[in-house]
Amino acid sequence: MHKPLLVTDFLDRARRHYGDDEAVVATTGERFTYDELGERADRFSAALRERGIEKGDRVAVLDPNTHYHLEAAYGTMQLGAVHTPLNYRLTPDDFAYILDDAGVDAIYADSEYVEKIEPVREDVPTETFITNDAESVAGDWESFDDLLDAADPNFERPEMHEDEVITINYTSGTTGDPKGVMRTHRCETLHAYLISIHQEIRDDDVYLWTLPMFHVNGWGHIYAVTGMGATHVCSRGIDAEWIFETVAEEDVSYLCSAPTVLNMLIDYYEDEAPATTGANDVRVATAGSAPPEATIRTVEDDFGWYLKHVYGATETGPLITTSDARRHFDDDGSARFAIKKRQGLGYLGTDVRVVDEHGEDVSRDDGSIGEVVVRGNQVMEGYWNKPDATEEAFSERIEGYYHTGDLATVDENGMIAIQDRKKDIIISGGENISSIELEDTLFDHDAVSNVAVVPAPSDQWGETPKAFVVPAAQTVDDPDALESELIDFTHERLASYKTIGSVEFVDELPTTATGKVQKYELRAREWEDEDRMVGEG
Repeated sequence: MHKPLLVTDFLDRARRHYGDDEAVVATTGERFTYDELGERADRFSAALRERGIEKGDRVAVLDPNTHYHLEAAYGTMQLGAVHTPLNYRLTPDDFAYILDDAGVDAIYADSEYVEKIEPVREDVPTETFITNDAESVAGDWESFDDLLDAADPNFERPEMHEDEVITINYTSGTTGDPKGVMRTHRCETLHAYLISIHQEIRDDDVYLWTLPMFHVNGWGHIYAVTGMGATHVCSRGIDAEWIFETVAEEDVSYLCSAPTVLNMLIDYYEDEAPATTGANDVRVATAGSAPPEATIRTVEDDFGWYLKHVYGATETGPLITTSDARRHFDDDGSARFAIKKRQGLGYLGTDVRVVDEHGEDVSRDDGSIGEVVVRGNQVMEGYWNKPDATEEAFSERIEGYYHTGDLATVDENGMIAIQDRKKDIIISGGENISSIELEDTLFDHDAVSNVAVVPAPSDQWGETPKAFVVPAAQTVDDPDALESELIDFTHERLASYKTIGSVEFVDELPTTATGKVQKYELRAREWEDEDRMVGEG
């Protein structure tokens, strides 16, 4: 039997089995059941239909993690229209590019971000503009809640097929214009099934939205958490105090946090010693750069949370691997930290390989480095209106696999460990140096709160590692002395050619909305006066 895989099934299931149960804890203080969430989504669907939105049209959502985002997403997809979430940290020019590139027909924007859309509204094809607080913003914007009040919740869904595009997620655009990643009903659905299994999502989970919903649809959690009938706890932004208070007050059982967010929580915990759990045990998923062992140790041993390290990219769903391989470590043993910092094993049904420049698998010796390539049902359909970029992404080293651009090794169990991005490998005097290995080493020093290592120009070696360090103390009494101490610290622990050449102390590192450090900004700063491009090696 073949049953179409449609993303609308997730909210339908929750309404059918958990209609009277709490679905959303809103940032406004309101609480909605799944019946109420479903009716609000229905009314938004009807309101969009009244404004001419049809199957295949693109509807953008620019919103922090509020109930409006969930309602707008499902309201859009119930029409067969294409949910197009936007990164709220972008500039008006970025939004103009994306709205035009995707041909967006309607946009819901939180009132806090309307000022970023208003300057470009005459330059984009968008005709319908909706916000949550129309009275507080400049320009002609319709009120979300007024639209819902006026709409008839009864509307007719179009026929939909699992191979039709239902979301477009734009990449960060760090190496050029952002690219629209097309995802079908089928790949969204199967990805949500996979995270439900590997992240162990249950109907009694209370999920705290610290990960942006716009980011690959919140790693698929807008589907999986909903479909399982669990509770969404929304947020308008995060800080450490709020996270700990909310975990305790709402009995949160699951959240996602980038390593930078975990470090923020650790700093607050060490200063304030807050409660770290409510009535439920807590598990936390982290991705991005590998968390240092010291971070994992604090989260698990001091917070009492269970950490799952996952990995992927916007183009891959995103999640394709997990370090949660419990037959390979003892839950109470210190050896687990070395395994949990690895990106790990491929998800079910996911073919993850590490291949050399000829497309051949590297040895499982945990030393040979190759590029991570992946084939799976959760991988994107392609880039919106960019066939050449799509072809390159799936054919550079080996045909039919998405090429991540990440370099990794593989151990005897097939667990991968990312060594660097291709562009982040530092080639000093002909030797390859992993910036991640250096960062992990520096994280073990008590004076380091956060760190990023990038190549800096060197007359002798071509380039040499430089560390940008956020110190654990607010002020550094003697920067020169601490720089020397950190350089010596890497000399004591690493081969001589791998050690850092210099340190710059900064108040913060540039990051994406999901907490990933934007090394390209640091590289650009170092190489702006040089003739060659940064990251060439």
